[in-house]
Amino acid sequence: MTTPVRLVEITDANRDAVCALRVRPGQERFVASVAKSLQDAAATPEGEPWYRAVYAGGEPVAFVMLSWNVPPGRAGILGPYFLWRLLVDGRHQGRGIGRAVLDEVVALVRADGGTELLTSHQPGDDGPGAFYRKYGFTRTGEIDHGEIVLRLGL
Repeated sequence: MTTPVRLVEITDANRDAVCALRVRPGQERFVASVAKSLQDAAATPEGEPWYRAVYAGGEPVAFVMLSWNVPPGRAGILGPYFLWRLLVDGRHQGRGIGRAVLDEVVALVRADGGTELLTSHQPGDDGPGAFYRKYGFTRTGEIDHGEIVLRLGL
């Protein structure tokens, strides 16, 4: 069963609660923290960062960040739509939140005219690769900064 989620802008009012989200111990090597993600977004404006807190009920449970409709030819930026970060808090994993976030993101990208969504992940049996493949992403054959690049046709 998929948990209903809402994508919410990060503001001064919710920033601390969103930055407090943490993956389970041992998963840190697969996804950066929310604070680090926000720093990366600020440092990489050419990546057209778009990010949201993910709420289930009245509380933040996850964070998602994409490169949003990046014009072609920007060196080092995959896109135009690239799922840059997806962090589901360890206390909320296994409830269908990751899938629900992807459903929302896919709908938004399609509505914006996107025909594919790219992502990448660190190799490792205990990493997110199986989750993405189960959702429908397939390997592109590319490696970007040591990460396996995946594609989802929309």
